[in-house]
Amino acid sequence: MNDKKPLTTRQEQLINSLMNEAEGDIRTAMTIAGYSENTSIKEAVAPIKEHIIDAAQMMVAMNAPKAATGLVSIISDPNILGARNLVSAAKEILDRAGVVKTEQVEVKGPEGGIFILPPKQET
Repeated sequence: MNDKKPLTTRQEQLINSLMNEAEGDIRTAMTIAGYSENTSIKEAVAPIKEHIIDAAQMMVAMNAPKAATGLVSIISDPNILGARNLVSAAKEILDRAGVVKTEQVEVKGPEGGIFILPPKQET
């Protein structure tokens, strides 16, 4: 499903500045890329929405190692200022990058364990 149209130079500049010096601020990125102040954000973003999403996913993937390193650094020094926030942010980035904890579920058949319940209490 690679039906994305090729980007113009200005659109490429918009995406690059959005992910870098504009730090996610679309209006600032539009100014840097040379869009007129009269151009609506929707008008600039709509044709390149999928490219922006791809760039954001790439940014998350590129920062996954940094998140993992930050998470592991807390093991060495759990008293790091803001450790709780660091753990939370690192977990979010790693989850979004596809690094997830694996859970194993063991399913037993009829030969599995038996539950012994206490007798019912009569009221």
